Amino acid sequence: MKRRKHSKEFKLQVVKEALEVGNKALVARRYELSPNLVQRWVKAYEEGKLGQEMVSSPSSAEIKRLEEENEQLKKLLGEKDLEIEILRDLIKKRTLTY
Repeated sequence: MKRRKHSKEFKLQVVKEALEVGNKALVARRYELSPNLVQRWVKAYEEGKLGQEMVSSPSSAEIKRLEEENEQLKKLLGEKDLEIEILRDLIKKRTLTY
């Protein structure tokens, strides 16, 4: 079998699709590539060797900040749900009294 040279843009396209879909073998079949080749490209991408974009893991401080923000948003959503439920109850009571 003859070796093919793939462009960096093509590799990035395949890697991004593989990360989006989450199934490297499926993406490999779609582009008629070896699943091992796609796996190597994804690994190289995650290590920052494939392109200028680098996947970085968030720091512990950033994780803590995001968790706090998530908790605040959950509280806010809970309050809004409670408010909506109270308003629905008021509407039901008003229609029953008329």
